[in-house]
Amino acid sequence: MKVRFIIKMKRIFLYLFIICACAWTAACSDDDKFTTSPTALLTFSVDSVKMDTVFSTVGSRTYDFWVYNHSSRGVRLQSVHLRQGNQTGFRVNVDGSYLDNALGSVANDLEVRSGDSIRVFVELTAPRNNQPVPQLIEDQLIFTLESGRQQYVTLWGHSWDALICDSIIVRRDTLIQSTTPIVVMKGIRVDSAATLSLKNTTLYFHDRAGIDVYGTLVADSAVLRGDRLDRIFSYLPYDRLPGQWRGVRFFPSSYENMLVATQIRNAEDGIVCDSSALLTDKQRLYMERSAVHNSSGTGLRAINSWVGLLRCLFSNAAGDCVAFYGGAVVMDRCTLAQFNAVGSGRGAALRFTNFHGNAPCSLHQMMMTNSIVTGYDADVVMGEALEGDSTAAFSYYFENCLLRTPALEDTVNCKNIIWETPKDSVQGEQHFRTVESHDMIYDFHLDSLSNAKGWGCYDD
Repeated sequence: MKVRFIIKMKRIFLYLFIICACAWTAACSDDDKFTTSPTALLTFSVDSVKMDTVFSTVGSRTYDFWVYNHSSRGVRLQSVHLRQGNQTGFRVNVDGSYLDNALGSVANDLEVRSGDSIRVFVELTAPRNNQPVPQLIEDQLIFTLESGRQQYVTLWGHSWDALICDSIIVRRDTLIQSTTPIVVMKGIRVDSAATLSLKNTTLYFHDRAGIDVYGTLVADSAVLRGDRLDRIFSYLPYDRLPGQWRGVRFFPSSYENMLVATQIRNAEDGIVCDSSALLTDKQRLYMERSAVHNSSGTGLRAINSWVGLLRCLFSNAAGDCVAFYGGAVVMDRCTLAQFNAVGSGRGAALRFTNFHGNAPCSLHQMMMTNSIVTGYDADVVMGEALEGDSTAAFSYYFENCLLRTPALEDTVNCKNIIWETPKDSVQGEQHFRTVESHDMIYDFHLDSLSNAKGWGCYDD
């Protein structure tokens, strides 16, 4: 009985194996069937690939889309090719097959099985177009099926001619004034005996690039920003993200720097003034009608420096919007708005101290008039004096200001102050026309509800 049972079990396993093998073979046979029917078409996740503006000769980021086969049979592709070949600068990879521009920008003999999909990657390195404004570049990626039917996805973007600079070393007085965008890949250095003047121009800095100033920087109607023109999400351009480039640094030998009607945005540290001798005849930095916005570090950090600020905006930093460690500072009609929404924390809108690290650093003067200092947190004004040290001066004065901080019983150094608290009916972001943290869109002109009319960096 035992032997017969074993034999019967072996027969049962054999029958099951044969049945499974036949079913698997049949299934594979079905999957391997391809159709040349003209009604069997592919489906695309997009009908066009819309790229952002790119600088000519500089590669774009990679875009991608999917190609699906929803029919009951597989579909073979005779070819996938770019209609204009290698003329437009698009580069394409279809399911691992690169459309080599040197070989006609085509890939042949591809398959999309029933119920399966393939992925397509697209990049653009556009040639120079010799035009002063961005130019439309368009091509079509043609999918030719074995049936002879053709389907296509449109590729388009805008190419903008720019002057691409690796490193710029300024050894003598130099003026940069250009309607053509200038892309700086590694950075700018201004030597101690030289002045760099920027006028009516925009500089686009690559990641980790910045300006190191040992001499003097004078900017009038300039924009300093990162070089990413594309988007991280459909609604969010990279130009709204902090930390796109390194920022501007003034070394100890640098004096008489002046920024007028100038924007510094989306840097790591917007402006850093290293510690230097506090000279009565040479101001370290003067800024007028200028803005430092959206820094991943500090907006403006000045150590033992003489700084003058008139009608300036400092907004949204992961660190402090403005931080003064000693020195002498005069601010009039400025707006300091700390609404940083990136990351887990943020610094103060205004910080002023009479020390740096553990060392005394006299704050000879910190005067703010007709200004607004506000933000998300309950207290965004941080005045800090070195404990137990009476040798380091700590002098401050506020007049006609809105300050988001607990009220001080100091009528000598604080005159006509609006002490803002989170309980006020109008407070924080309600003072301004637009504060949209999700989309990172800001307009710091005063709203009609604000009780700080006449103060801040804007007249209205």
